Amino acid sequence: MAWDPELAAALPALPDLHIADLGAARERMRELAARAPEPPPGAVEEETVPGPDGGSVRVLVARPPGTGPAPGVLLLHGGGFVMGAADMSAAQAATLATELGAVVVVPDYRLAPEHPYPAALDDCAAALAWLAGRPDVDPARVALYGMSAGGGLAAALTLLGRDRGGPAVCFQVLDAPEVDDRLSTPSMRAFVDTPLWSRPDAELSWRHYLSGLDGDVPVYAAPARATDLAGLPPAHVAVYENDPLRDEGLAYATALLTAGVSVELHLFPGTFHRSAILAAEVSRRQAAETVAALRRAFS
Repeated sequence: MAWDPELAAALPALPDLHIADLGAARERMRELAARAPEPPPGAVEEETVPGPDGGSVRVLVARPPGTGPAPGVLLLHGGGFVMGAADMSAAQAATLATELGAVVVVPDYRLAPEHPYPAALDDCAAALAWLAGRPDVDPARVALYGMSAGGGLAAALTLLGRDRGGPAVCFQVLDAPEVDDRLSTPSMRAFVDTPLWSRPDAELSWRHYLSGLDGDVPVYAAPARATDLAGLPPAHVAVYENDPLRDEGLAYATALLTAGVSVELHLFPGTFHRSAILAAEVSRRQAAETVAALRRAFS
């Protein structure tokens, strides 16, 4: 595999986040999140919003400076549907709120296997409805930004919104989206021992996430199974060269284009799954391009 030189230098220090031992992986994810930069004091607040079946969803909220209706971004963390938390995206939420002048909401959605599909999707849908209904948010300028499993949830939310009449979404950012449970793409077959995510992780991830199903897998669980993508919002899709999820992201972007959906697609060379968390020029370029795409969508 060809590695970006800056990323290659960081490989020996990467934590082992492979999920064969899910408890250990979750603990390492928490340790990694604890070392992440903190948002400025007061930049991010914690709230509880109405959830599915009379429950509630914990969310983090970052508000922009100024007054008046602002764009909204629902930011969905990764973790293969089985690990991660809203707190790991707190600093990113604060940065996006400032750079975009947007209200950014990060739901702390439930995780599998304790809470299989559709728990995470239901929590994210509840958070999206709450965000779109806020008086300080322009409902015509609400976007989804999901990473890895969060990208799969973002793609599913756009399908839900189209099929069930809202909330409307004007744009979707799908960063290495996990959208295909069939695990049959060339990259999924090839990358069995790549950093941070590999085929064995994907197999376990989907097994845990879909464990509550008895029968066919719905498109809202695995959006790559959808045969009708017409009428979905424009998309910005990012994929990583040495990532088992690479080809399903490429295929989903192509399917969106075929359905008449406008797509901007970026494949970042020398990268691996979620290498964007590392300080490198390619990571800074990806972050800047994502912000620029969202800014254009809101203009």
